Amino acid sequence: MEGMGPATSRRMTAWIGSNRAMKSASPNGGLVYSTDAGRMCPACRQPVAQCACKKSVAPPTDGVVRLFFETKGRGGKGVTVVRGLGLAEPELTALGKKLKAACGVGGTAKDGVVELQGDHRERVLALLQAQGFRNVKKAGG
Repeated sequence: MEGMGPATSRRMTAWIGSNRAMKSASPNGGLVYSTDAGRMCPACRQPVAQCACKKSVAPPTDGVVRLFFETKGRGGKGVTVVRGLGLAEPELTALGKKLKAACGVGGTAKDGVVELQGDHRERVLALLQAQGFRNVKKAGG
């Protein structure tokens, strides 16, 4: 650094081996996982199971509830699929539970769709109309 003026040498040493403090990765402190409660929601800082920021919102629908019978991707086993209910997750789960109990079968209710094991389109059609769904149609083959 000989031959350089004091201003030039200061500028170079500022970049070589800088001791600047690192910025925090997240303004919320960066907590992503806690052994106390498992995964944490980055928005509300609550455990993911008790997240308050994700409110149940009903998916958009065209007002027609459609009943399908599908065998794709299920090893040849058929399932009755109910789409277009337009219910939020808790209501969808409750309706799925009622339909499964009425049909006496297993199934699932997730992602805005209710799936029931076996072909129960006729029974589900009558049950949904009794529940107050006016526009219920059988769709597909």
